[in-house]
Amino acid sequence: MLEKTYDANSVEPRIAKAWEAGEAFAAGAGSRPGADAFTIVIPPPNVTGSLHMGHALNNTLQDILVRFERMRGKNVLWQPGMDHAGIATQMVVERRLMEKQIHRRDLTREEFVDKVWEWKAESGGMIFNQLKRLGASCDWSRERFTMDEGLSEAVLEVFVTLYREGLIYKDKRLVNWDPKLLTAISDLEVEQVEMNGNLWHFRYPIEGAAYDPLDPSTYITVATTRPETMLGDTGVAVHPDDERYTHLVGKHVVLPIVGRLIPIVADDYSDPEKGTGAVKMTPAHDFNDFEVGKRRGLRMVSVLNTDATINIIENDDFLDGLDVTELREQVWKQLHGLDRFEARKLIVEIMEESGFLEKVEPHRHMVPHGDRGGVPIEPYLTDQWYVDAKTLAKPAIASVREGRTNFVPKNWEKTYFEWMENIQPWCVSRQLWWGHRIPAWYGPDGHVFVAKTEKDALDQAVEYYLAVDTPWRDWVKDQLENYEPGKILTRDEDVLDTWFSSALWPFSTLGWPEKTRELDTYYQTDVLVTGFDIIFFWVARMMMMGLHFMKEEPFHTVYVHALVRDKNGAKMSKSKGNVIDPLELIDEYGADALRFTLAIMAAQGRDVKLDPARVAGYRNFGTKLWNATRFGEMNGVVRNPDFLPEDAKLTVNRWILTELTRSANAVTEGISSYRFNEASAAAYRFVWNLFCDWYVELLKPVFNGEDEAAKAESRATMAYVLDEIFKLLHPTMPFMTEELWAQTAGEGTPRETMLCHAEWPTPDFQDSEAAAEINWLVELVSGIRSVRSEMNVPPSATAPLVMVGANSDTRERVARHQPAIQRLARVAEVGFDAAAPKGSAQIVIGEATACLPLGDLIDVAAEDARLSKELGKNADEIGRIDKKLANPNFVAKAAPEVVEAEREKRAELAEARSKLDIALARVRDAS
Repeated sequence: MLEKTYDANSVEPRIAKAWEAGEAFAAGAGSRPGADAFTIVIPPPNVTGSLHMGHALNNTLQDILVRFERMRGKNVLWQPGMDHAGIATQMVVERRLMEKQIHRRDLTREEFVDKVWEWKAESGGMIFNQLKRLGASCDWSRERFTMDEGLSEAVLEVFVTLYREGLIYKDKRLVNWDPKLLTAISDLEVEQVEMNGNLWHFRYPIEGAAYDPLDPSTYITVATTRPETMLGDTGVAVHPDDERYTHLVGKHVVLPIVGRLIPIVADDYSDPEKGTGAVKMTPAHDFNDFEVGKRRGLRMVSVLNTDATINIIENDDFLDGLDVTELREQVWKQLHGLDRFEARKLIVEIMEESGFLEKVEPHRHMVPHGDRGGVPIEPYLTDQWYVDAKTLAKPAIASVREGRTNFVPKNWEKTYFEWMENIQPWCVSRQLWWGHRIPAWYGPDGHVFVAKTEKDALDQAVEYYLAVDTPWRDWVKDQLENYEPGKILTRDEDVLDTWFSSALWPFSTLGWPEKTRELDTYYQTDVLVTGFDIIFFWVARMMMMGLHFMKEEPFHTVYVHALVRDKNGAKMSKSKGNVIDPLELIDEYGADALRFTLAIMAAQGRDVKLDPARVAGYRNFGTKLWNATRFGEMNGVVRNPDFLPEDAKLTVNRWILTELTRSANAVTEGISSYRFNEASAAAYRFVWNLFCDWYVELLKPVFNGEDEAAKAESRATMAYVLDEIFKLLHPTMPFMTEELWAQTAGEGTPRETMLCHAEWPTPDFQDSEAAAEINWLVELVSGIRSVRSEMNVPPSATAPLVMVGANSDTRERVARHQPAIQRLARVAEVGFDAAAPKGSAQIVIGEATACLPLGDLIDVAAEDARLSKELGKNADEIGRIDKKLANPNFVAKAAPEVVEAEREKRAELAEARSKLDIALARVRDAS
């Protein structure tokens, strides 16, 4: 016997253990012989991570697909794994060490890496247990880690191969540099923060002219938000069509403080309509200036150290060609070694005292910050390793253009193309200790040798040095006689960008570069479920690597889900205090309720606005199904293995079986087309509205009656439909449905399989006449109930029902279902007439009109006054919102989620007004 109430906190752990004990999610578990494979690779969460609402949505949608296809008999693999998260993990371990007053640099590299592995063994990967609480049905026995032995071998193979093909190379370019973490970081790790700053306008004297701050012909004015970078200026750009500067192109200005002569160049980058139309060029400290500098042959002069302090005294590039006067050297000494922001203040003071500061304007602008270090990043000129992404992108672009890989929703293809067609070289080196160390070694003359092992690199080096006449030839010969590792070659200190190893995820996790059975079976994977924010950083790179090394796309579909926001549409953040913890919701409402909420709100292209009250509501949905199952159990409902839907004779049973077919088709179509909200809504409507609200209610007279044949048929039908409901709901609500499946097995007749391996419903029973008849009854009773509610009829009051204009079919239906109509709609006698009685509320049902004379049951005048007052309040509130939305200042300055909330409130009020108008019209018709 089912417990009176469902207790998620006790059931979910028990069900999870049963799945684990039965190896229910092992690759291929429950599949039919010869079945097609279905593969999803999990977007690997960071080893430092914990479950947040984005993870909950992403993994719920993946799990729905995986459970659905497993029940359809496919050979399913949901491949789990974690990312080593280079920067994040190194920061975590460094903080732990600092608590013991140990700095990373106090340890050797090997000792520090050992500490990281110790931390992973103790604390890393907590998120996997959290995903299991969510119900994720991965093959946990196949868990992979981007730093494990197999994946590390794949990384080496890819790096070395791309290097040999000329697709990986070392170059000096600008990167996003984090001065706190002392490493290059990817664009994904850069946050744009809006800050109050200044725009400083500096005058640069024109060479050969006697500088006069009152004579604009003797200088060019440029503006900057970063005065400290002016020390590295190597040019001034003006637009080639800007007549103000045409005569100056090719001439030079004198860079104040420094004394460097820098050319005035013509380039389309300069905007004549913006500021003075002249732009200072600092190619070593600005990405746009870097590109202009390459086009115009400008020098690259870096004036910062890795920690963003000023470096000019010992900087050969800075000093090259400069006339070092004693006065200038004294100024440089003041600046050298200063923090960039301290140098900024001093430079502005010097420029003002020297007459080169024209003006200062307050300026609110976006400043890039490192998301981990939390400080402003610097575009920084360094030697780094790069992947020729442009070459690798071409097949990946063609794949999407030609339809071999499709984005859902399709509009995300535009985002993909925009980035891929303008792709820049991919910087893959990071100045960290934790990660895949770059397999490159340097000889005594700096020559680089790329190989999987130092021995292979040494073999290359010996061949190279002994084959050429270099000063190092004899030295290498001598060293080889007493060779020790590291004696001839020096290993590159850098590690690879985390995205490099995760780009190989769809095939490296299956055993590549070995030719494994799993690789042959499960590659190409089927669908990638991901957020839009990593289309560039992960999806695109997996496409490039998969096509290059496997000669086939890594997946045929990319489903891009939206963000989970708070109930007002605001992005969740700790600073706003609006973060919703999925684990807390699971503790309070159960995993099934959270999963169903996320699924039913996951409309394509629309953000999920999550209100915990919605989760509570869908917990009630589960409770409704639990109670309906208990109702059946208490009325002798038990599954009959010999039951066939076509044998059902009662109209009510043939109706529910028909609606089951329709709903199962809708759920199947919804999941298959990645319309998770439509699939969930179809299941919800069938289970709550049709099965629990109406079918259960319509069966009560049968179970309480004397017709034993009708009882037996209804019991068997209800048991059959419940089984199909459990299956249909299993992908979204796996824990409760698995429990109900086991509990309703019946004595002595255990289930052949767990529900997660049961066959997906494909009912094909159809009886359109039975469905039309019961749906007519449902519409009639629902309409009467709505009128009673709208017109404030007391629950205990009954009124006659008069059917006007009813044809013979309707009259027969009324006769057959009169007891149900009277009981469910709380009406007295039912009759027929040619015209509506005076003072009746009317509902159109098909060709007939159902009339309820209510004049004696309600105070019509009082109801008219009440509804009119409600309409007045509604109009006032709509007017207030309309006035606010018509105010351009409000729309422009208020947070987008606040504006959207006002629009949604107005829509709700408009819907309420429509209902009030209908109710008022009915009251006046009844007067």
